[in-house]
Amino acid sequence: MKKLTLLIFVFALAACAPQVLEGPATLTVMTHDSFAISEEVVQAFEAEHYAKVVFLASGDSGSVLNKAVLTKDAPLADLLFGVDNTFLSRALDAEIFETYDAPALAEIPAEFQLDSENRALPIDFGDVCINYDKAYFTEKGLDVPASLEDLLKPEYRALLVVENPATSSPGLAFLMASVAHFGEEGYLDFWAALRENDVAVADGWETAYYTNFSASSGQGPQPMVVSYGSSPAAEVIFAETALDEAPTASILGPETCYRQIEFVGILSGTENRALAESFVDFMLSAEFQEDLPMQMFVYPVLTSAQLPNEFITHVEIPSEPASLDPALIAEMRETWIQAWTETVLK
Repeated sequence: MKKLTLLIFVFALAACAPQVLEGPATLTVMTHDSFAISEEVVQAFEAEHYAKVVFLASGDSGSVLNKAVLTKDAPLADLLFGVDNTFLSRALDAEIFETYDAPALAEIPAEFQLDSENRALPIDFGDVCINYDKAYFTEKGLDVPASLEDLLKPEYRALLVVENPATSSPGLAFLMASVAHFGEEGYLDFWAALRENDVAVADGWETAYYTNFSASSGQGPQPMVVSYGSSPAAEVIFAETALDEAPTASILGPETCYRQIEFVGILSGTENRALAESFVDFMLSAEFQEDLPMQMFVYPVLTSAQLPNEFITHVEIPSEPASLDPALIAEMRETWIQAWTETVLK
C-alpha cells in the first residue's frame, strides 16, 4: 500500500511540474551573397510562425546552385533563393525542388512563371541595361544610342565598358541580350565589330561601374556601362547631396536590356515542408515584396506591390526586354561564353 501511495504521489508531482516548451523551429534558406531583406520583415515572419530563419549565403547564383545540386541527397537548407532564368533549366533538370502551388501565383503575371510545375516560383525581376552619363552626352552634343546597332557607329568609339561574361552576371546577361537580338548566327559579328570600335572590358561590375564609368567616378573614360536598370535610382538614393534628378539613365531600345528573374524553391527532402511553404507565401506577400526594391534594387513580381518613389521617378522599365528560353541557355551558355572570349579577348 505504501508503494502504491508513493507512486501516486510521484505521478501527481509530474503532472504538476511545468512543461518544457520546445524552442522555435529553424528554417534555413540558402541564398546568393547579394540577398538582402529588412530585419524587421524577417522578424515579423518569425514571430507569426514561432520560427528562426537562418540565411545561408553561398556565393553567386551559379555557386549557390552548384552547392544545392552537390548536396541534394543531404540538403543543407529547406529552401533555395536566387536561381535566375539563366540557370533555371539546370536547377529543374537536377530535380532539387519540390512542387508548391502557392496561392499568390494567381496574382503573378504569366511572363514570370517559367516553370509550369511550380517547382521554382518567381520572386523578383530586374533588367541589365546600358546606363549612360547624361552630362557627358549633353556636353558633347551627342545623341544617346538607341539600339545595339548604334553602338557600332564611329561616334561611339571607346565610349562603352562591358563586363566579362565568364566572370560577371551582368556581363553574361548582356551577352545573352546580344544573342537574343542578333541570333546565334549574328551575335559574334556584333561583338567583333564592337571590339573594332574599342569596347572596354572589365572583369566585374564594380570595376566597370566605379572605375571606368564617368558618371560614378567623375574621371572614368567611358560614359556608357553595362549595369542595372535600377542603377539610376541607386544614384539618387545614395547620393552624398540630395538630387532632384538621376545623373544616369538607361538605354531602353528593343532588346537592348536583358531581363533577369529570380526564383525560390523548396528543396527536396526538407523536414520543414509546412514551414517552407509558409515562407514562400511570405516572400510573395506585399510586406516582403515591397521591401525588395530598396534592399536589392529589384522589382517585385506581385502586381499589387507598391514601389518606392525613387523607382517611380528615376527608373524606366523597358517595354521590350530581351529574353531567351532557359533550356537554350542551359545548353549553350558555355559555348557562347567561349566563343565570346575568343572573339573579344584574343
